[in-house]
Amino acid sequence: MAVEERTGNRTSRLEIRLVRRSFTDPEAAVRLLDGPGLHGLATDPVLLDALGATADPDLALLGLARLLEALDEPERHTLRDTLTSSKPLRDRLLGVLGASAALGDHLARYPRHWHALVTFEVRDIHPGPEDFRRQLSDRVFRNGGGNGGGNGGGNGGGNGGGDKADALRVAYRRCLLAIAARDLSGTTDLPQTAAELADLAGATLQTALDLAAGEDPEAAGLCRLAVIAMGKCGGRELNYVSDVDVIFVAEAREGVEEHRAMQAATRLAARMMRLCSDTTGEGTIWPVDANLRPEGRNGPLVRTLASHLAYYQRWAKTWEFQALLKARPVAGDAELGAAYTEATAPLVWQAAERENFVTDVQQMRRRVVDAIPATELDRQLKLGPGGLRDVEFAVQMLQLVHGRTDDSLRSGNTLEALAALRDGGYVGRADANSLDAAYRFLRSLEHRIQLHRLRRTHLMPREDADQRRLARSLTELINDDTRADPVAALQREWKRHAVEVRRLHEKLFYRPLLDAVAELPLPDTRLSPQAAMARLEALGYADPANALRHLTALASGVSRKAAIQRTLLPVLLGWFADSADPDAGLLGFRQVSDALGRTPWYLRLLRDESAAAEQLARVLSAGRLAPDLLLRAPEAVAMLGDPNGLVPRGRAALEQEILSAVGRAGSAEAGVAAARSVRRRELFRTAAADVLGRLGDDPGTALDTAGEALTALNAATLQGALRACVAAWESEHGELPTRLSVIAMGRFGGRELCYGSDADVLFVHEPVLGSLEHDAARAAQAVCNRLRTLLSAPSPEPPLLIDADLRPEGRQGPLVRTLASYQAYYRRWSHVWESQALLRAEPVAGDAELGERFRAVIDPLRYPGTGVPEKDLIEIRRIKARVERERLPRGADPTTHTKIGRGGLADIEWTVQLLQLQHGHELPALRTTRTRAALAAATEAGLVTAEDAAVLDAAWQLASRVRSAVMLVRGRPGDSFPGDARELAGVARYLGYGAGHSGELVDDYRRTTRRARAVVERLFYGP
Repeated sequence: MAVEERTGNRTSRLEIRLVRRSFTDPEAAVRLLDGPGLHGLATDPVLLDALGATADPDLALLGLARLLEALDEPERHTLRDTLTSSKPLRDRLLGVLGASAALGDHLARYPRHWHALVTFEVRDIHPGPEDFRRQLSDRVFRNGGGNGGGNGGGNGGGNGGGDKADALRVAYRRCLLAIAARDLSGTTDLPQTAAELADLAGATLQTALDLAAGEDPEAAGLCRLAVIAMGKCGGRELNYVSDVDVIFVAEAREGVEEHRAMQAATRLAARMMRLCSDTTGEGTIWPVDANLRPEGRNGPLVRTLASHLAYYQRWAKTWEFQALLKARPVAGDAELGAAYTEATAPLVWQAAERENFVTDVQQMRRRVVDAIPATELDRQLKLGPGGLRDVEFAVQMLQLVHGRTDDSLRSGNTLEALAALRDGGYVGRADANSLDAAYRFLRSLEHRIQLHRLRRTHLMPREDADQRRLARSLTELINDDTRADPVAALQREWKRHAVEVRRLHEKLFYRPLLDAVAELPLPDTRLSPQAAMARLEALGYADPANALRHLTALASGVSRKAAIQRTLLPVLLGWFADSADPDAGLLGFRQVSDALGRTPWYLRLLRDESAAAEQLARVLSAGRLAPDLLLRAPEAVAMLGDPNGLVPRGRAALEQEILSAVGRAGSAEAGVAAARSVRRRELFRTAAADVLGRLGDDPGTALDTAGEALTALNAATLQGALRACVAAWESEHGELPTRLSVIAMGRFGGRELCYGSDADVLFVHEPVLGSLEHDAARAAQAVCNRLRTLLSAPSPEPPLLIDADLRPEGRQGPLVRTLASYQAYYRRWSHVWESQALLRAEPVAGDAELGERFRAVIDPLRYPGTGVPEKDLIEIRRIKARVERERLPRGADPTTHTKIGRGGLADIEWTVQLLQLQHGHELPALRTTRTRAALAAATEAGLVTAEDAAVLDAAWQLASRVRSAVMLVRGRPGDSFPGDARELAGVARYLGYGAGHSGELVDDYRRTTRRARAVVERLFYGP
């Protein structure tokens, strides 16, 4: 035995040498070196050093042993001699064996293929498409289908029958072996390797098409067929293992009917795909994917050029033009392929002018991210945050925007396009170089992962051994020392590049915009104003010229304010662009910054609190209500930096603050103004929390929380305003001769207020002992009138409109009545609809004891002991039908009107209230002013099935949320969906629908309310 034996606990010197050369299983390595193929080579330090320099020395040694054992004796001696004497072969062969178990298996099966790595002529260093075609054709056709590689005997045996399809598979892997050897030995860099893989794919498609034509010469004689490569193959940036995306275009030969030619072309295309995709005893090459064709898998496999153009001009979506950016003819009729790309190119460069360009691109990007399984998110090199798709997406977006006017950007290759964007000044040089390095590293990492088993994957492996092999294969690309801990070094480098890529939106889209407007000396070419406006328009800004003016105002100058905002704006612009109304977001930010820009805490908040900056951007671009409230007192932005700043405050805390402010005021006007100021601030708090999704994860919970917060706020405001008006009356006339109570009605009483709701109330008073009723009534009337006037008077603060029309006799009756007057009216004159309205009566302000006595007066009316007589039931139904018929605004769509429309709020509320009138006297749980609580109680009592209740509750929630969304987005109330597309998009965003899905919202609303109306027909109107 040529090696020293293990004695006791001593380790042989060979094993020590192997460990020093990074072998992880030296005992197995010793056994292999003592085997028949490698016997005698253990003493060759050059070979051991070469093995130790590979990505996985153990794997390389195993692969070499298998290769040598598979060869016959003369061929084995030839390989051993060449291996020990030729450094180029040694580096290539061992590099492949140490990185790819799959190619090691291939060499063990076809050992004579090692000759592909021996010599490299000039033309072999960088082979092109024709070189690959010649190699494949020689081995598939001229050798009669033999593999030409030999088997274990080394005598050039065939492949078991000379099948040309299998010969193509074997020949493909022989070429792949040579590409991998050049890649791993450093003869080629990443772009050249990816280009060679794409050229080999094109040659393979051509050879497979030649095979298909040979099998079906009749079909080949009927048509001209061109194969257009798409995706990475089209961009000459293919992976080792990837689907090859193609599109087929065909034309009839002269004198042939078109339908016959298309049938023939389809047979050829389908056969070509199977030759590449089918799995045989020789495995598979790769799947050929034609799903990027017009209409996808539902469309015909092959179309004429005219048919392609007709589809793209009329039906194609934005992503299809983005895909066409990489279209390149690779096989078949070259003239037809060139005609296809020439005809479709103008359509590609007009895509950015499409009305839905930004929405489509954003939607496609979100779909990619959303499709990643949660278990793979932190391992995804391609689709995850900071991954390859982020770079490719950004580069393509910039190409589509600026390539309309700059031909130099029209490359299908990512790195070439990035370089052109850099040279054209569309991306800063440092930024472009950083992205270039990150892209090269991530693609190289992806290549090495796929090369190991020749499997299609974009996931970082979990095992340390796999990561160790990857790190050692990428030593030259890792900006760290990999010797001590290669796995840690790989992880650090990967995360470093991922962080760079995650900043790509700032780097590639927004930073150059600031360079275009900021008055700063720059080393790089800056964007022209026209290019900057083109980019803003593509990012969704409806008025790019105005947006550019805002950027100029914000970012220009040398002040601390301008410097900080230049740092913040790239990120903010991205958040604005991701909203339904980027223009409003940018305008709002400028207005807030103009008001607070010299305030140190404001700049410090945005600079140091990234969450606060993001929240501000989201709030400013989500609609008009919250920004309008903020701009009336911009200092409220401080609550965005407080972890608890967006938690709505309770009634007690609000009332304490408001009453304290009223107590310090010198007049009714000042007191009510103070109350309204607190209300404005708290409205912003609740609206901002709602927009940011901070009121609850469940939509129903968020809706209830908002209703409670708005009700508490209005109640506290009423309490403070009432206190201010009473104090003012008493300062002029002495002690108020009556007690006052305010009773909430409608959605106010039900604690279900939306942002645009009026405050429906009843005013009740009771003269104090010894006062004349006439004097008490006049005093109460004066106080309540003043309260209503001051709460709705023009002011910087939003008004609180008080609606008292639900009082007895409506607008014709007195604004304020005594408790006795209410009791007398309800006993003698009350109608059933008034009993129904009183179901939501709830004391909210003023004298609490008087309010409770009012509740006692009305309880017998709203929960009658006899239920609802038949005549009253008929009357309720008649009134409801009349409301539906007469109250719907002219021109309103009854299927989308949230209040009176089909299955809307009125439908559900009247149904629930009828159940309360009928059964409230016997079921205490029904005695609630809240719709959802009453519906739940009715369900618990068996009055409504769980299925029907779920339908009604879903419709009520959706209608209520739509009304809130309309107010948040438009800044004014509305009961129907907005007609403006951008406002409708904002409503859809609030309700959780992605960009471009506004139509789905309306469809879902109609479907939900249609089901609710069916339940209402049964429960309210009866069978």
